[in-house]
Parts: sequence; C-alpha cells; structure tokens
Amino acid sequence: MSLITSIKKDIRAVFEHDPAATSTIEILLAYPGFHARQWHRLAHTLFRWHIPVLPRLISHLNRFFTGIEIHPGAKIGEGFFIDHGMGVVIGETSEIGDNVTLYQGVTLGGTSHQRTKRHPTLGNKVVVGVGAQLIGAITIGENTKVGAGSVVVNSVPANATVVGVPGRVVAIRNPDTDTIERLPDPVWEKLEAIEKRVAEMEKRLAVGERKPR
Repeated sequence: MSLITSIKKDIRAVFEHDPAATSTIEILLAYPGFHARQWHRLAHTLFRWHIPVLPRLISHLNRFFTGIEIHPGAKIGEGFFIDHGMGVVIGETSEIGDNVTLYQGVTLGGTSHQRTKRHPTLGNKVVVGVGAQLIGAITIGENTKVGAGSVVVNSVPANATVVGVPGRVVAIRNPDTDTIERLPDPVWEKLEAIEKRVAEMEKRLAVGERKPR
C-alpha cells in the first residue's frame, strides 16, 4: 500500500470516529493523534533500517509536540485513530491491528526488562477507553472494547467487552447475529451480596433502636 493511500485511511478514520471533525484541512492542522501517527511512520521506518539515535529523537519530538509517546519499534496498522491523545503511551514491542481506536491516557505498557515481546498486541477494530492500562505481552482479540480506567493484564478473546481493575470480560458479542451474551461477574455479584447484607443489618439495627428498653 502506498504512503498516500495509508495517510488517506488515517484521515478517513478520524471522520468515522470523531463527529467533531469537519474537514480534511482541520485534521491535517489540528489533530495531534493524526500528527503523532505520521511522526511515528518516519521514526518506525528509520528504526527498521537500524539507524541509531535518530528514531528515538523523532519519538521524543513527537511526544513534545503532541503529548503522545510512541516508541519507534511499535508496529501500527492502517486506519489508526487516537482521540484526544494526551498521555497515550505505546511501548516498543506493541503491535496494533487495523482500525484501532485509543482514547487519552491509554498505556500499552510492559512488565519485563528483557529484550523480548513485553507489550500488548491489539487485534483489528479494538477500542480502548480513556485511561485504560494494558500491561504485558497480552493479546486483545479483534472487535474488543476495553472500558475506561480498566487495567488489563490477561489476554482477552475477540468480540469481548472488558471492564474493571483488574480487567474482566463482562460480555461477548456474536458478530454473526449481533447479539450480546452477558457473562456472570463474580466481583460485582459479591459486591451486591455485601450491599444487600449491609442493608439487612441496618434494618435490624433500626428496629432494635425503636424497641422500648
């Protein structure tokens, strides 16, 4: 695929995911997520050519101007979109599929000091909400949605919805029928049981206080 075609896909991704986008000129001039993606193209190319220092310098300038840090080694697919990207961090061995959307404050982080695969792999059409943290060499299946503020440390199947700390799968969508299967959430069920128990105890205490001594 030519560079121009790839950049056009990035522009189209902005229009598809951000209703505030009004024109191509606006995207070219005023969308830091789009700018960060283009800076990374250059840095990643130089990184693959084993050029020393310069790719990291470009990455550093990218962070300075956009607030988005993408290691030159990260692999990013087509149609990538970062919305309100301040604070996004993408680690060296991260792999991102096509048509992926990240919101501000997302981290694709690592847990190892070894020079191995240590950052997440995101499948196609993954959406990661505000402030979510994806940590380690995990795989996020295609069409998965990660809720805002989630901390995901284990791999997630395709078509899932993940929420919470630590992140847990609460629903899986069937792409053929577009139906959603809600999965049991043990943590939420435990919290509900505790809430119910506390409410019962409060009622008993209230009754006891009303009884004449």
